[in-house]
Amino acid sequence: MAENKEKTFEEAMARLEEIVRALDGGAAGLDDSLGLFEEGIALVKLCNSKLEGAEQKVKLLAKGEDGNLAETDFAGGAK
Repeated sequence: MAENKEKTFEEAMARLEEIVRALDGGAAGLDDSLGLFEEGIALVKLCNSKLEGAEQKVKLLAKGEDGNLAETDFAGGAK
């Protein structure tokens, strides 16, 4: 699924929504359903990777209480 690496987060999420609708509809045959499922797993991995990257950027760029840039976690405590 090399083409998934070129997708933006938003494109990957939109495609995941399409896949979920197709699988929920039950109209796809077994082979098609397995292919959609496989594509969905690859897209989930891509989205998780992009989210982890964004989280790291937020941690690096979040401002500390003194106004200086300081690494913080999402719970709000500075490291």
